[in-house]
Amino acid sequence: MVLSQKLHEAFKGTVERITAPRTVSALKEKGVLSITEFIVAGDNLVSKCPTWESGEQSKMKSYLPPEKQFLITRNVPCLRRVASLEEEYEVGGEVLIDNEDNDGWLATHGNPKENNCDEDDNLPSMEILEISNKNPIQSIPSYFGGEEEEDIPDMAEYDEPDNLIEMDPATLRSTYLVAQEPDDDNILRTRTYDISITYDKYYQTPRVWLTGYDESRMLLQPELVLEDVSQDHAHKTVTIEDHHHLPGKHASVHPCRHGAVMKKIIDILMLHGVEPEVDKYLFLFLKFVASVIPTIEYDYTLDFDLGRSSN
Repeated sequence: MVLSQKLHEAFKGTVERITAPRTVSALKEKGVLSITEFIVAGDNLVSKCPTWESGEQSKMKSYLPPEKQFLITRNVPCLRRVASLEEEYEVGGEVLIDNEDNDGWLATHGNPKENNCDEDDNLPSMEILEISNKNPIQSIPSYFGGEEEEDIPDMAEYDEPDNLIEMDPATLRSTYLVAQEPDDDNILRTRTYDISITYDKYYQTPRVWLTGYDESRMLLQPELVLEDVSQDHAHKTVTIEDHHHLPGKHASVHPCRHGAVMKKIIDILMLHGVEPEVDKYLFLFLKFVASVIPTIEYDYTLDFDLGRSSN
């Protein structure tokens, strides 16, 4: 697996070096982007979603502007592992869009599992709340009069010399207590992610990369990132590779089928009379990537127009 991946990357790198980047649009025909279209879509994403920004100029690609090498959003929360999410749903997902060669994009979960617990069982019985007439509230003689009334002290006694105010414990100097922080401080500590999008020249589509940090902001090993990836995609469509612009190994959603998936999404839009627009491409792209990383809460739910209506 590792050897075949290295061979493919070497072949892919060679092809990228000797071929020119796409300049003619093939959005409707293949679901792919030209360099210009990727820049336009990236500009719109940054404009509409301030959490996204253009990446720095490390490992620059000559076919991209220096200030627009890639896109990145930082410190995205991931509150739970995918395994805990999948426990709440029936085992097995269903194909969302693409199923060619049994290598389709799968839903991250199915229908919610039935909860056999009846909510009414948790409601307290009204019988328990009934106030019994057998035990009426009784007055306390010490406060409401009665046999103990003569025990109430006479305020005149405080005029005696022995009753100096300085001797009153209430007037003595206070002792301060230092509060200790409890071991369990109930603070929710969560993983966070930097999510970046690069342009893959070979596949002519965007590509998503994940850089994870644990609860202490220590860098996650790429293998641990797979805990936050749908298990239908871990080690299959999500691989550990060198980032195109950043140092080190990163988890990446492999772009080999991105074009086919985006083509089918575009076909569905056009079937419903919507003319797709290039600048909306990344919004659609991030929506279907959510099926791979369902617990990483980047802002992909932004309300936006999918394109122009042809009607």
